[in-house]
Amino acid sequence: MSTTAKQTAPASEPAYEVKKSPVHGNGVFARRDIGAGERIVEYKGERISWDEATERAHRRGGPINHTFYFSLHDGRVIDGGSRGNEARYINHGCEPNCEAFEENGRVYIHAMRDIEAGEELSYNYALIYEERHTPALKRLFACRCGTPSCSGTMLAPKRRTRKKLAEAA
Repeated sequence: MSTTAKQTAPASEPAYEVKKSPVHGNGVFARRDIGAGERIVEYKGERISWDEATERAHRRGGPINHTFYFSLHDGRVIDGGSRGNEARYINHGCEPNCEAFEENGRVYIHAMRDIEAGEELSYNYALIYEERHTPALKRLFACRCGTPSCSGTMLAPKRRTRKKLAEAA
């Protein structure tokens, strides 16, 4: 084997592990080098309605932003906090190294680029919040990724309406 060949863990071992994160709480870190495009993990958990997700957040006494919810195209939610796995600990990043894809109602996390062993995994949550993005709301959804292009929030930018686009022209 040449000295430039990448060494990887056996396929039976996960490519990642959960550890304390410098970004926020727990994080998921590469145990080995992960190649661009590689499927890393499925985001698992109980599938519930948005109404149930909102009710669960209320019962837990916390805002909806402190949950392990992942929205699906069919309008349901995966609650990673109920029957979930380690994928729920992947933190948000403004310069992510991973992205999530939904296939047949299942969500998979894939590497966007080569990821080195020890590197923390992240994807852009791009949370959609219909209400006005006030400074207080942005603080609730604050990003702590620390990257040079950090937007300061995990919220997706508001879509500009045709009226606003016309006013800007």
